[in-house]
Amino acid sequence: MKIKIYSYRTSGFPSEFTTENYSVVLWKGSGIFSVDDINYSYSGYNILFLSPYQKLKLASESDENIDVLFFHGDYYCIEYHKEEVACNGLLFNNIYLNPGVELSEENYNYILELFSHIKKEESEKHQFSESIIKTYIQLILAIGSKQKTSIENRVFSHDKLPNKNAAEFQKLLETHFKNEKELSFYSDKLSITNNTLSKAVKKEFAKTPTQLINERIILESKKLLHLTYRSIKEIASELGFADEFYFSRYFKKSVGCSPKKYREQVGISVVAKMSM
Repeated sequence: MKIKIYSYRTSGFPSEFTTENYSVVLWKGSGIFSVDDINYSYSGYNILFLSPYQKLKLASESDENIDVLFFHGDYYCIEYHKEEVACNGLLFNNIYLNPGVELSEENYNYILELFSHIKKEESEKHQFSESIIKTYIQLILAIGSKQKTSIENRVFSHDKLPNKNAAEFQKLLETHFKNEKELSFYSDKLSITNNTLSKAVKKEFAKTPTQLINERIILESKKLLHLTYRSIKEIASELGFADEFYFSRYFKKSVGCSPKKYREQVGISVVAKMSM
């Protein structure tokens, strides 16, 4: 499946939704959703951007329509188009931000209309349909990026400055995650206790430091599997694992499938192919 749109009722939505595709979930109402077991509350008009094999659960307070756009990485390469839509690291593949975006009613209805146009083009299968659909996807991602950037800027402008310990932890994690997987390394670097660091990080990012360490390793694993031709053994070594078997168990526990299956299902990006 390269691209598809499915419609559900929230009452009939899968109890745990996951797919090998990128997916854009559009719905309204209020309740709780979780992505990879992290809970977020929502209300109003919502759009959610999921990377392959992220796990979504939804608990809605009312029975509403929910529409999901699926597209395979080969169909629309997020990495290749990231400058055009400014979404990779903002909408997708960011462990520090809420993966959902609250939309205005106008943007919600507009994106719903774009979903309808995509359905129409997909069913017609005209020689120009693929180009038209890619343009629609780009527009959806650009609207999401614009809305999310606006929200993040508003939060930064009106709320207090980020907690210093949490901000420093984020910097340290981005530098050392491949080799340092223990919480004590980061608390020692900051000269604070594990408990103090955990409280600061949880308050800032709604996740514990251990969750963020794990998510950062898994995110990098997925990128290397998708964006390079490196062997699983080479990827395991780069990420500081003693052997590929331990890495495979670690990956499967978090993602739900082995690195080998992930690469087979998600594929190797055009970015990797173009670099050869």
